[in-house]
Order: sequence, then C-alpha cells, then structure tokens
Amino acid sequence: MKKLLNTLYVSTQGVYLHQEGETVVACLNRETKLRLPIHTLSGIVCFGQVACSPPLLGLCGERGVHVSFLTERGKFLARVTGPVSGNVLLRREQIRRSDNLCGALEIARSFVLGKLANSRTVLQRAQRDHGKCDDVENAVSALADVIRRTRLAADIDTLRGLEGEGANHYFKVFDNMVLAQRESFSMVARSRRPPLDPLNALLSFLYTLLAHDCEAALEGVGLDPQIGFLHALRPGRPSLALDLMEEFRAMLADRVTLSLINMLQVNGKGFKTSESGAVVMEDDTRKIVLQTWQKKKQDQIQHPFLDEKIEVGLLPHAQALLLARHLRGDLDAYPPFLLK
Repeated sequence: MKKLLNTLYVSTQGVYLHQEGETVVACLNRETKLRLPIHTLSGIVCFGQVACSPPLLGLCGERGVHVSFLTERGKFLARVTGPVSGNVLLRREQIRRSDNLCGALEIARSFVLGKLANSRTVLQRAQRDHGKCDDVENAVSALADVIRRTRLAADIDTLRGLEGEGANHYFKVFDNMVLAQRESFSMVARSRRPPLDPLNALLSFLYTLLAHDCEAALEGVGLDPQIGFLHALRPGRPSLALDLMEEFRAMLADRVTLSLINMLQVNGKGFKTSESGAVVMEDDTRKIVLQTWQKKKQDQIQHPFLDEKIEVGLLPHAQALLLARHLRGDLDAYPPFLLK
C-alpha cells in the first residue's frame, strides 16, 4: 500500500518557496522559516500571496508533488502538475465508460450510495453518542428510503435528484450535531458560493482540501480527474474528483468540522464577514483547521473491502485504485467506501 506523505499548507502571506537541492525551503522576508525534503511531500497548497520559484515547480512536477494555489478564503485558483502519468489505455477506457450511459450510471450509483450511506451512519453515530432526537431519527429513516430508491434509479438525472434529496435530509438536521457554541455555529441552510456563516465557511474550506486530495489520488493512479460519471463534464472542472469525494464528505470533512466546534478548537471570533457578505476564516483559525485536518489524516481505519488497516489520508488513493481496477476489468463493480 502507498505510504502516507505530508501535504504542506502555506497560509502565511508573503512566503516564498524555493528549491535547494532535494529540499523545499520556505522564506519570509529573506529569513528561512522551514525546510522539508521533497520526498516527504505529496502536495503543496498555497493560500493567498504565496510564491513558488520555477525550479521548485519543476522539481515538484518531476517528483509527482502537486502544487495548488488558492485564495486566502480557500477558493481554488490553479494547479501545477508534472507530465501526465499512467496507462493511456486506462484513460481511454475511462472516457468510453463516461460516454456509455449504462456504464456511467453504475459507477455514479456507487458514488451516491457511498455518500448517502456514510451520511446516514454519521447521523446514527450522533444518535448513539449524544442521545435520541426525533428530527435526526426521521432523517435517518428518510435516508434509508433514498438509498433504496437509489439502487433502482434508471438514469443519471434521477440519480442526481436522489443525491440532492438525501443531502437536503442530512443538512436539515446537521445543526443537531452541533453541541457547543450554537450562538456562533448554526446552519439555517447549506450555503456555498459564498458561505454565509462560520459553519458553512468551515465546511466549504474542508471540502476544498478534500477535493485537492481526491484529485491528487486520481492522478496518482493514472486517471483523469476531469472525466467523471456523476458530475457533469465542464471545462476546467475536476468532475471525477468531485465524484470521488462524495463518499468522504460526511465521514471526513463534516466530522472534522463538528469536532473543531464541539471541542472548542475554533470559535466565532475566528471568522469575519466581508463586504460581499461572505464569511471567511482568520489566519489563526485557518492554521488550527489545517493542523486538525493533517492530524485526522494520520488516523488508521479498517478498510471494509481491502480488509486491512490504512491511514485515513490514504482512503482517496485506495478508492481511486479500486476504480482503476474496475475500469481495467479486474473488479466487476466499483465498491464505495462505507463507514462502519
């Protein structure tokens, strides 16, 4: 199994990253702040005014270290990768399957089933850990019904509608899992572009990090992140990465969000509202979120299909590998990751 490597998140404004031999060096005001061997990294994520030297970008491209550039608020801007790797025959089969309505439907169904089942499991765990709630219990039942209908969906549009219906049931009761600081962290509705409250800002930021990890995992096994099965194809859109991350939204990003709030690691003062109405994180809060995300990725979990323990941070890679095996014909179907 692939070894879990670190992702370097750089959020301090004005930092300049450059190469010294086999080392990534971070400087601020011409003073060296950090040195990391390139072989310990799987990716670099730069927020805001962070610059990288061309030689460093070349080294990252050679070593398969993906470099992403985001705004301070976490909005994706651009990504630098090296030469396309992997088997061209695999990518050709990926394109064929994406164009095949029946083939695309079955893979998309697995992604949606994974998302719905894991969302339901997160709600059930909340019920067990913090006591019964009628609204949450009703959402659990509603998700079970959506899962049943998802197994019978006859086309992609129906599948997308069921995915949206399940997400609505889930987020209607998301507030019930917020056990602390409810005056600062509450959700009237899921808002994305832009997030309109601190809770939505946390979710959107962590979803951006998750999308980065899924895109890197797909490229790592030779798949094209833009050619998906559930999300519609659009220029510049990593549709397959968005497909893959559906399985991990509730079990990873949402649970990290709830932990940050309920364990009082972040508070309402760590967010501000811009003139446009968007709610964004302050620098100190962003650093806490990034540290917590990195720590979460080091946890180990039993993979139900592979039947072995792996780090949480390797789950996107494991699922990307299973998808590639299915497209090559080694597996009859793509098995989504299901949280136990």
